Amino acid sequence: MNMIVLIVILLVGGMLAWQFEKLNPNLPRWTALATVTAALLFLLATVPAEPIQLMTEPGQAGPWLAHLKLAWMPRFGISLELAMDGLSLLLLVLTLALGLIAIASSWSEIDFKPGLFQANLLWTLAGVCGVFLAVDMFLFFLFWEVMLIPMYLLIAIWGHENKSYAAMKFFIFTQASGLLMLLAIVVLAWQGMAVSGQLSFSYFDLLGVSLDSRLGWLTMLGFFLAFTVKLPAFPFHTWLPDAHTQAPTAGSVLLAGILLKTGAYGLLRFCIPLFPELSMQFAPVAMGLGAAGVIYGAVLAFAQTDFKRLVAYSSVSHMGFVLLGLYAWNQLALQGAVMQMVAHGVSTAALFMLAGALQHRLHTRDMGRMGGLWHQAPRMGACAMFFAVASLGLPGLGNFVAEFLVLLGLFAVHPWLTVIAALGLITAAIYSLWLMQQAFQGHPDEQREMADFDVREMAAMAAMIVALIWLGLYPQPVLDLAQPVLDSLQAITRGDSAAAALATTGGRL
Repeated sequence: MNMIVLIVILLVGGMLAWQFEKLNPNLPRWTALATVTAALLFLLATVPAEPIQLMTEPGQAGPWLAHLKLAWMPRFGISLELAMDGLSLLLLVLTLALGLIAIASSWSEIDFKPGLFQANLLWTLAGVCGVFLAVDMFLFFLFWEVMLIPMYLLIAIWGHENKSYAAMKFFIFTQASGLLMLLAIVVLAWQGMAVSGQLSFSYFDLLGVSLDSRLGWLTMLGFFLAFTVKLPAFPFHTWLPDAHTQAPTAGSVLLAGILLKTGAYGLLRFCIPLFPELSMQFAPVAMGLGAAGVIYGAVLAFAQTDFKRLVAYSSVSHMGFVLLGLYAWNQLALQGAVMQMVAHGVSTAALFMLAGALQHRLHTRDMGRMGGLWHQAPRMGACAMFFAVASLGLPGLGNFVAEFLVLLGLFAVHPWLTVIAALGLITAAIYSLWLMQQAFQGHPDEQREMADFDVREMAAMAAMIVALIWLGLYPQPVLDLAQPVLDSLQAITRGDSAAAALATTGGRL
């Protein structure tokens, strides 16, 4: 029940923030802050000390920290089934922590209907938490759509000059790909009923369900497209720069830090374990898309003059490493993919918070109209330098650990793809230092007046700086938390007809 309570806290908090706007326009911000803080503390306080074991065929899908299954629509095999393991816990903590950062970044930015804004922010967090907890596939799809609607409203109502176009593009891409996933879920459940005689949408019941070759490919591609659009992977990324550019700062923080990770989570949790043999055959294509995304995103980032679009294209590049790590499917690569999900969430959220703060102060995102900002805002310049070098993969910070592990694991599978992907580290240095030179170096405009980061903003930045240093110098707790889950997922993929082929490649896809 604790998992349901966590989601209910966020949903109810959103309703309260919306209603409290009538009492005081400042009250919704404090309500949202208190709600997310309470949810984070509740999550940490209720994590079980000992995992439970859920034995499934063909492998062991665990160890799980918590599991809840309640009857919902038994006639259709749909239940209210939630489960949490180390990977879910890690992403839930990231979600709620970045939720606090999003609230802090929007504290003085939103004047129009602040209660409704904070409500949509909290409902987005509730949907994301549901995605990371749902193990009934129909329930998973429901939460997948729930997080889409409030994010659409955040962009469409509180976005910038071209917000309607960006919001509609975001909605069409994610909604269309989500419907493909729903169709794939129904096909998989129907095939499971043909085998077992009982209709079920439970993840545990669908593991190991076999489809004929053509239907299996179409079903697997339905999952793959839905998750890679949200990731986003090249060439399904075109909605992302527009959405990031037009979204309010809090919306960009949620998009980059949290929503993109739901795509990576879906690939890791559902797409590859449900279709291990087909994923093995498809892996070269997926890794090719990942390597292309690393280079393509970095090159386009360097071509941008808009601060937000540069950071958005850098996300396409960095999430390419996640796709490479997932489909390399060995221990090092998977650890790197999980680390990249966490480290990228922190570093890119910080860069979007910086971009939003600059736009709020200067009323522009054009780096050509900035220049010399370090002289006028030294605290902001120092933070920008830190997160720029974190983004380019400076040793000692979390992003370096993530990308290095992915490249190590990938080298065992495809050395030439590793060489191509490693070029992304060089191009990342180019666009990151270009950003610093354009926006913060050079001669300042003497007539320009700009406030530096205040105590609230510096507290948010300091928290993310500490997180990246900790991830870079001592990543073992994160790796230890995720490793049992990665081991169990690899065991699942070895438990069906792909086992022989996996053995010949050393347990790699």
